[in-house]
Amino acid sequence: MDDDQPLLRVRDLVVRYPGTGRNPVPVAPAVDGVSFDLRAGQTLALVGESGSGKSSTAAAVTGLLRPESGSVRFRGRELTTLPERELRALRPALQPVFQDPYGSLSPRLRVRDAVAEPLRVQRRWDRATGPARVDALLERVGLDPGLGARLPHELSGGQCQRVGIARALACEPEVLVLDEPVSALDASVRAGVLNLLTELQDDLGLGYLFICHDLALVRHVAHDALVLREGRIVESGPARRVCTAPEHAYTRALVAAAPVQAPGAGLGPVASAS
Repeated sequence: MDDDQPLLRVRDLVVRYPGTGRNPVPVAPAVDGVSFDLRAGQTLALVGESGSGKSSTAAAVTGLLRPESGSVRFRGRELTTLPERELRALRPALQPVFQDPYGSLSPRLRVRDAVAEPLRVQRRWDRATGPARVDALLERVGLDPGLGARLPHELSGGQCQRVGIARALACEPEVLVLDEPVSALDASVRAGVLNLLTELQDDLGLGYLFICHDLALVRHVAHDALVLREGRIVESGPARRVCTAPEHAYTRALVAAAPVQAPGAGLGPVASAS
């Protein structure tokens, strides 16, 4: 594939959930005609209020649900029409990191087993080298490998989110879909997780689809931003421009509602993205 081509190309995506009851009324699309490109080493933020279609877009991109129509291409390969077997083989390249760091981990799996699980599911686990690989992944996300023996409830929220990131990295993805990855964390640990994500992107060339409702945060973490309202794009462009000089009234309302970041709030190198 040409290096100038995007890792991920989404065109005219439509996601509609079925109605309920014996005579369900037509349901408005949760995602209605969304298009975007995501390149290696870049962060694209999907911004909007709850119900705007951000997470539905992410679910369609990662293959967790099938869109009603539209195209999702990863490295030029159409994902929406792939048989489940072929889609499963591509899933390691597109990995999610979820909002709830505790809810995304099985309470019965120790940390080392949670990180190893994707390798086992994808039949990449090697008994001889697997444990060392898990330890290396934990170290890569800033955790002591000794934590591998613990259960999720024995960790802090920030530690659990780092475990979730390590698990997402296990199968060497090219795209991480980050669904509000720091919104459930204490303010004191958010900067550390965001700086980790920046470091990983710089080192590994990952593309990030960053789902967020906070434009003050988006300004620091994203290169480009896509603002969604009721499943439709109302504004898009460089994140810094969208956040500081929004053109659409809805975007201006989101900016006005965003918390004010204190100077030097410690969002790290990612703040230089523009």
